[in-house]
Amino acid sequence: MASGFIGEISHRRVLRIAIPIVLANATVPMIGAVDTGVIGQLGLAAPIGAVGIGAIILSALYWFFGFLRMGTSGMTAQAVGAGNSQEVSAMLLRALLAGFGAGCLFIVFQAPIIWASFRLSPASIEVEVMAREYLRIRFLGAPAAIAAYGIFGWLIATERTRSVFVLQLWVNGLNAALDFLFVIGWGWGISGVAVASVISEWTALGLGLWLTRSHLSRERWKDWSAVLDRARLLRLAGINLDIMIRSVLLQASFVSFLFLGSSFDDATLAADQILIQFLHIAAFALDGFAFAAESLVGQAFGANNRSALRRAALLTSFWAFAFVIVLVALLYPLGEWLVALMATSQEVRTVTAEYLPWIAVLPLIGAGAWMLDGVFIGATKTRDLRNMMFVAFLAYCASVLYLLDAYGNHGLWAALLVFFLVRTLTLAVRYPTIERSLGGQQPAE
Repeated sequence: MASGFIGEISHRRVLRIAIPIVLANATVPMIGAVDTGVIGQLGLAAPIGAVGIGAIILSALYWFFGFLRMGTSGMTAQAVGAGNSQEVSAMLLRALLAGFGAGCLFIVFQAPIIWASFRLSPASIEVEVMAREYLRIRFLGAPAAIAAYGIFGWLIATERTRSVFVLQLWVNGLNAALDFLFVIGWGWGISGVAVASVISEWTALGLGLWLTRSHLSRERWKDWSAVLDRARLLRLAGINLDIMIRSVLLQASFVSFLFLGSSFDDATLAADQILIQFLHIAAFALDGFAFAAESLVGQAFGANNRSALRRAALLTSFWAFAFVIVLVALLYPLGEWLVALMATSQEVRTVTAEYLPWIAVLPLIGAGAWMLDGVFIGATKTRDLRNMMFVAFLAYCASVLYLLDAYGNHGLWAALLVFFLVRTLTLAVRYPTIERSLGGQQPAE
């Protein structure tokens, strides 16, 4: 591997990458809240349910293509570190072509996809009819939405996270404005919510293309031998497959957690649903530092600079743990007050308070797993990510079998803790292999 130049890895550089992502993620819940709030002004229950179930189906489908962002981020960052500008541009073009192609397949096969979705998630006839209409419109935005994953990954790898913030703010802000115009102003109902999302997605893709225009020149597109290089395409496919399998296991853990929680009484299930949102908030907040690790570790790996890689892993993790400690220190004391805002039932509030201490512990343990994910993605050691996730999933399943009967819902939360702990420990054990893979050369920073 050729040596490159990565530049000084400083606290300021880490924060410059991470903070815009933290701010961008803060806008994510806005789109669902606005969609629900606007359609709720119609005064009917069915449209709210239709938008909700339609959005969940789309989120689940699009979620599988999250690997495109992560695979693009790691490989692009390594090209940046190696000083290979041609490959940096080629990675952007590959990601755009892959995302756009996948989105077009959604449009072509939307009928069987929608049919299968409602067999797995049945709804009333009225809700299903409305949700089908919503999905048929939303699928028109699939090529733009999935291609944007590649742009996000590429921008993160090149440390242009302010552009990520701009894109996220644009798509969510425009969607909210169009919701009000189409639904409240023009009376389009559920179709208005869907059209607003599609317009936001396509204009966001256009904005993303404009932000990356320097790497989309005609000369870059003419070099098809680089863009369609067979070895690099196969490597990208292998990396993406590993990440997809890892992500499916991760999702299976959280889905089974909620399903198993449903075996208890309604108040306990509600408590689990509320507290898992706190955990998601912590994960969203730490994404900024995990993404910084993807970028800086990837660049150091591409530059064949072991000392820079180690410093990137340490500095991003330092800020992640500092951030999560502050976050827990704020959330935990306010926990019961926040729960009261989310639930009016006194029984749900009481039960949630019983399990609230888990939220003081889980983010601290989970931070290690989230940061190591970023490190391994940056180094494109995705086989380790996949394998260690499999080990952690097996540990989680074994813990559930033993702890659920013995300790009830506390046992379920303990099993989730085991899941995070095993992920952290197994990836930490594998981390030295990343440094060893760079060999003995230590270029100056």
